[in-house]
Amino acid sequence: MSTSSVSKGCFVFKPSGKKKMRELGLEDHFAEGCEGAENTAARFELCQQLWDKLKTDTEALQDELNRKVLDSLLDLTRKCSTTRQHSDWASKMRASEIPTAALVLGVNVPDHDMTFQSLSELLQQSVTPHVASVQAKECGTLKHLMKRVLERLTGTAVDDEEEEEEGAEQTSTPLHKSSHCSLSTLCDWYNAKARKSSTGTPGKKRSSPTKDEHQQPPVVIIFKDLEAFNPRVLQNFILICSLYIERLPLMFIFGIATSPSTIQHMLPHSVSSLLCIELFQSLSCTQHLATVIDKLILTPQFPFKLNGKVMQVLISIFLYHDFSVRNFIKGVQLALLEHFHSQPLSVLCCKKKQALLNVTQLGHLDLERVRQLPSFKRYVERQEHQEQVSLLTDDGHLKEVCQRLIKDLRKYHKNYYPVLRCLHTLTSSLPRYPLGKQIRELHLICLEKNVSENEDYQSAMKLLKMLAKDELITLLQRCADILQSVKSKKMRTAHVQLEELLAKFKQLDSAAVETAPVVEENITSPVRNLQKKTDLFQLQKTLLEMNESRRSKKLSPFEVLRNDALEFIDGLVKSHLCPPESQTLNEACYYSSSATVRRHLNAAPRTSIQAALRTPYYYIQNDSLKTEDGSVSNAAPDICIAYKLHLECGRLINLFDWLEAYATVVSAAEGNDPDSDDYGKVDEVKHARFIQAVSELEFLGFIKSTKQKTDHVARLTWGGC
Repeated sequence: MSTSSVSKGCFVFKPSGKKKMRELGLEDHFAEGCEGAENTAARFELCQQLWDKLKTDTEALQDELNRKVLDSLLDLTRKCSTTRQHSDWASKMRASEIPTAALVLGVNVPDHDMTFQSLSELLQQSVTPHVASVQAKECGTLKHLMKRVLERLTGTAVDDEEEEEEGAEQTSTPLHKSSHCSLSTLCDWYNAKARKSSTGTPGKKRSSPTKDEHQQPPVVIIFKDLEAFNPRVLQNFILICSLYIERLPLMFIFGIATSPSTIQHMLPHSVSSLLCIELFQSLSCTQHLATVIDKLILTPQFPFKLNGKVMQVLISIFLYHDFSVRNFIKGVQLALLEHFHSQPLSVLCCKKKQALLNVTQLGHLDLERVRQLPSFKRYVERQEHQEQVSLLTDDGHLKEVCQRLIKDLRKYHKNYYPVLRCLHTLTSSLPRYPLGKQIRELHLICLEKNVSENEDYQSAMKLLKMLAKDELITLLQRCADILQSVKSKKMRTAHVQLEELLAKFKQLDSAAVETAPVVEENITSPVRNLQKKTDLFQLQKTLLEMNESRRSKKLSPFEVLRNDALEFIDGLVKSHLCPPESQTLNEACYYSSSATVRRHLNAAPRTSIQAALRTPYYYIQNDSLKTEDGSVSNAAPDICIAYKLHLECGRLINLFDWLEAYATVVSAAEGNDPDSDDYGKVDEVKHARFIQAVSELEFLGFIKSTKQKTDHVARLTWGGC
């Protein structure tokens, strides 16, 4: 395999062997670094199934939540297409006005792509095939905006060979545009499409011209992020489109993240008056998150669970960073992946029948992991001595017990969520919301500890005793409706008991005896004595009588029944709202590493970069870079050496001294003789490598150029190495 060539070149030699390297699949990456390789395939399959289910359910739920506003947008688009006959159109708006929908989506920008994707698909399916979506980052100039619109509408590349002079794109007239990249080209393309569709197949009769005018589909242009567009570019584009509105049925959809007043701030009156704007408001991101948590997280149908700390991390990132439901779901998916990758017993995190089957297939090593679980150790400590010995030594007996514990864990989830919803129904309307306004807040409280031991819970129960009869009956009826839909023996029994209490409440009105005047006379008689002239002793005696009368007063039938109902609710809470850590084998279904989730989703890039520069061995995994004292090896990458040397300098760094120190370290790495004349000498290669390392440090923000001294840079870090 020799080559001969007059000039320099690059030659490729294919391997002579017929063996081909097997491409690594997702399962191989999942198994890498994964403990418990004997059930890796089963865990990967379960993880993929839950991942797909979470993704599918989330998309379906988001489509359902956005259905109302999307249907309204579709109705507006249909009106624009069906009323576009000249007489009707003139009566609706001026000839130069463009129908525009201002869609206020909120500040959760990462979620907007999914909404616009659904909108585009619905428009293309039911209204018009001519839909183009553009973003600000790809439309910096008027020419780029025009080109993107034409390319996405026509589906072909647009010729823009004619180079325009600088500043010509900011004009308000299309005369300077290339003939290949203009709205006149779009008009010709649209008319050709219209003629082709009106002609139809040769065997069919052509429809009337009037009907064709009614059925002209509009050309919809979606501006996904209106606030990010250059106002001047947007103004000029609208001015150009207004000149073609009689020839082209244009329609705009503005995606707004902040406020509808953004349109007035970006467009002057002379431009905004060319738009016939209709406002649409989508569901708020907090309501969206509440629905996602209620439908996907707080349900026993989804076996994977998050503990309180992980849940708090995901909600905190949502509330304090991006308000993105899409990123919240990505956080749940990350926790799902980490759980199945790091927990060998996650093979039990599946549906009941599959989990019971997987228990019988556990090996001895997996059963030893079960015995090491903290929840299982607590369970063993509560058993008798003989049972403890069997659990710790007999694998067959342990499998039988694990099957029973898996069933108990499923029953716990079936009873936990209905009682949680009942308690939220009762307390979410109380003053100052002692247990939170959203169900996720109450869920976090229940995940941390027994909610019945919480002071806020005691305050909530006292406030419930102050509710009026009608309000209390309404709330209890909602709780009965929640319990009725649950397929659980305990919840069915609870539903029957609650219905009996509600029946007794309804019987109070028919069985009540009018004794109110007598009771009022007895209670108010001491108060009437206070109206007379009296001395201090008589006043004290009267107040004591009032206090004793209140204490000795018998409870009314309603108060007795109200106390019984609240005691019943309190019993449900104490029985079923225990934290998941109290359940045996909860580690198989609950993911608890909040630090891992926080590190991946809320990373600190500067800290990670500094750690990589200080300890390159842990990233490159080269044994020659491994050091014991924490210093950087002289064989490390150039940027690591330059970073180490710059930590030994003061606030201002002399570039020449820095270069000499770098050359000395590199010479030692090359193995040169320290006594030779060339040792530490700066040559062209070392100088170029040093300049590249310094440029990289400046790009990363560790140093900056300064004018205080010649050939110096300013250090932007603190402390030593």
